Amino acid sequence: MRLALAEIRRAKLRFGLLTGAVALLVFLILFQQTLASTLLGFFTGAIENQSAEVLVFDEDARRNVEGSVISPGEMEAVAGVEGVRRAAPLGEGTFTVDAGGELRDAVLFGYSLGGPGAPTAVSEGRLPAADGEAVASSVDADDGFGIGDVVEVVPGRYRLRVVGLAEGSRFSVLPTLFVSYPTFEAASLTANPDAEAVLPSLIAVDAEPGVDAVGLAADITASVEGVEALDRATAVQSLPGVAAVNSSFGVVLLLAFVTVVLVTGFFFLILTVQKAQALTLLRAIGASGGYLVRNLAIQVTLVTIGGVGLAAVLLAIAAAASSRDFPIEAEPRLIVTTGLAVLVLALAASIGAIRRVSRIDPASATTRPAGGGLA
Repeated sequence: MRLALAEIRRAKLRFGLLTGAVALLVFLILFQQTLASTLLGFFTGAIENQSAEVLVFDEDARRNVEGSVISPGEMEAVAGVEGVRRAAPLGEGTFTVDAGGELRDAVLFGYSLGGPGAPTAVSEGRLPAADGEAVASSVDADDGFGIGDVVEVVPGRYRLRVVGLAEGSRFSVLPTLFVSYPTFEAASLTANPDAEAVLPSLIAVDAEPGVDAVGLAADITASVEGVEALDRATAVQSLPGVAAVNSSFGVVLLLAFVTVVLVTGFFFLILTVQKAQALTLLRAIGASGGYLVRNLAIQVTLVTIGGVGLAAVLLAIAAAASSRDFPIEAEPRLIVTTGLAVLVLALAASIGAIRRVSRIDPASATTRPAGGGLA
């Protein structure tokens, strides 16, 4: 430990530059992960943060909420499947609304009050207790969707009063409102007066205690013709656009991790070559190979931890500077897990340098003129 710290103190600039490079790379990794999480949350948050354990789609919808329509017969059949505690309609639709004096698109989710499909991330206010009340996505509170604001569905001017705000509950990157199912029906008929009936988009299902949601979804799909049931996590991952976003950000993250490995590995390998004579002399005067390897590992660890710490500070600054429309959060769990992954990769990348140190022959100190030898 003492040797590792002494060398870092003597070469502050060299180790400082490496720590800065690692910090920038780790910040890129953290920022990309946070950006992807926020973007995916805007696409899928309303589905991820609702209470139904299983969501049942029309089979022909190909797991697309917008394209799914459930018939009354399918609703009854799903409710009768063993393991289903409660099945209720869940409506979804995109409407033009007047919020804060401006016309904009918004998504309405209609669920049975007290039943599955309710928003689970309410941070302010309360859940709807009657028709005409709504919980809105909190990120849109300043745009006419705050608690107490009245949102009007146009045409028809059907009024919705916001009584609560939910975190991470947007859908399709649009402002989102959770309302009672009768309210959803009324809003749909207001926007489309010629419609003869309003059918639900999905069936929201709660499982009996002890029943696995994945297994129940498979049972529903097998038992009821014309539907496809998915557990909540699978439904989120299957939504349109999610796979493309994950793939795009995955490539960037992979390149960033590979760069961290290359930068760290090459730096310590070059450093080991440059100080080969000093290491040989240390071996000649009694320092064990294990001692030198431990000091090298300590240096890698300190540089990586320092880089992760600086990256966390940069992410916190970016989070503080982010806008309410696209908030970025510096999550401690993400920082810790990413930091551990980078540390493991950095140590793995230093295997070349570690092997070189462990193979140093102390006897070679007597055969190198530059190392004080006689030959």
